Amino acid sequence: MSHIAVERNRRRQMNEHLKVLRSLTPCFYIKRGDQASIIGGVIEFIKELHQVLQALESKKRRKSLSPSPGPSPSPRPLQLITLQPDHHTPFGQENVKELTACCNSSVADVEAKISGSNVILKVISKRIPGQTVRIINVLERLSFEVLHLNISSMEDTVLYSFVVKIGLECRLSVEELALEVQQSFFPETYYTNET
Repeated sequence: MSHIAVERNRRRQMNEHLKVLRSLTPCFYIKRGDQASIIGGVIEFIKELHQVLQALESKKRRKSLSPSPGPSPSPRPLQLITLQPDHHTPFGQENVKELTACCNSSVADVEAKISGSNVILKVISKRIPGQTVRIINVLERLSFEVLHLNISSMEDTVLYSFVVKIGLECRLSVEELALEVQQSFFPETYYTNET
């Protein structure tokens, strides 16, 4: 077999593998059809699946360590972690490429990351009826527009992935956004803030 035929066969196999990867990955992750975009999208999707797997493994460990199936624990106080760099800078006024804030509790883990003029918001929680609507209400009240929503679930764990557009009226830091979304999981806090 000539070198040209071998190279043609290799390219054909690569294109077939890329088609399979693209078909297995939700379209939201792949913005363009070139090879780099496909591979980058697949990497992001695998990272997200890895987060879901870690959350499920953590939940499984907590269940195996709990002595008896008693009443559900009361929510821990909110814990804010990882923020870079200045968490008091309002959206749209950052001088850095990426800001990330995480807000975790026993009920839900929230991560907000700025990507250009949009925010990527990921929330992992147990399944709560009506929670999607509560999160969307919080986002709209804070001058964000939901561009995309992807919901993945396994048993009673749910991963919400939002892409939201930052409104011109928004004067919120990425940390404050994560905290507001986190508070929507505590109805008594959420409704208190609404009034």
